[in-house]
Amino acid sequence: MSGKIRFHLDENVSNVIADGLRRRGIDVTTTPEQGLISVSDEQQLAFTLAESRVIFTQDADFLRFHQAGVTHAGIVYCSQGSRSIGEIIRSLILIWEWLDVEEMRGRVEFI
Repeated sequence: MSGKIRFHLDENVSNVIADGLRRRGIDVTTTPEQGLISVSDEQQLAFTLAESRVIFTQDADFLRFHQAGVTHAGIVYCSQGSRSIGEIIRSLILIWEWLDVEEMRGRVEFI
C-alpha cells in the first residue's frame, strides 16, 4: 500500500467518532480543531485535498461535488441517523485497514 488513510471529520460529525478512531491509532483531524467552522464545503474539500485526507461527512453536498467532477482525496459518506456511532467507527476502521490513500483518491465510499 502506498500509505495509510488519514481522515478529516466534517463539522457536524460527533467528536466521539474522532476519539474512537484515535484510540485505534488512526490519524484524524476535525473541522473545529482546524479552525474551519463555517467555511464553505469547497474550502473543506480544498483543505482535505491539500492534506491528503479523506473526509467523512453526513452532508450530501459533498456527493454533488464528486458527481460534478471536483477533485478530492476521497469522501466517506453516511446519511445522518442511519448508523450508530459504533457502526460508523467500525466502518471507518475497515476502510482504513483495507484501502490506501491512492485507492481513495477521487472515490466515494458509502456506509
